[in-house]
Amino acid sequence: MIITISGALGSGKTTVAKILAKHFSLNHYSTGDFMREMAQKKGITLLELSKLAEKDTTIDKELDDRQVNLGKEEDNFIIDARLGWHFIPTSIKIFLDVTDDKAAKRIFDAKRDDEKYNLSIEETKRKIKQRKDSEIKRYKEYYNINYYDSSNYDITLDTTNKSPQEVAQIIIEYIKDFS
Repeated sequence: MIITISGALGSGKTTVAKILAKHFSLNHYSTGDFMREMAQKKGITLLELSKLAEKDTTIDKELDDRQVNLGKEEDNFIIDARLGWHFIPTSIKIFLDVTDDKAAKRIFDAKRDDEKYNLSIEETKRKIKQRKDSEIKRYKEYYNINYYDSSNYDITLDTTNKSPQEVAQIIIEYIKDFS
């Protein structure tokens, strides 16, 4: 079983993916982790990497190839990746959404080392919008797709007022019915 989880920034993709990976005994991968590694190697922030990717197609190409290869090489895993559903079309495709306010609070409260530029919730909200706009622009230009289009997914969930465990349980029930 291959599960791809896409979604809005701060929607809980990685947290939910980890819960599902444990529940289903699957390997877990995250393009967010892949991007953080790339940004760290370049000595820049995630936002700076996103902006750089608008001009340097090799960044997205590297991330895309990693996903395509995973889909070819492994049969049982979960990946949280904005475009995982596109690069691994045989997967169970999930989209997690969240309001901008809740996303900003979650990201700000996470206090990730690579997001130290998030000095306030309002600033975090601005950075989320910039990253989202950058991604939508790139994905439209590179692939002519919009990852926010719910028709790309088997199930779409709003995580704004749900815990990661509640979201994971809904997905577990869905997958039982899906199988």
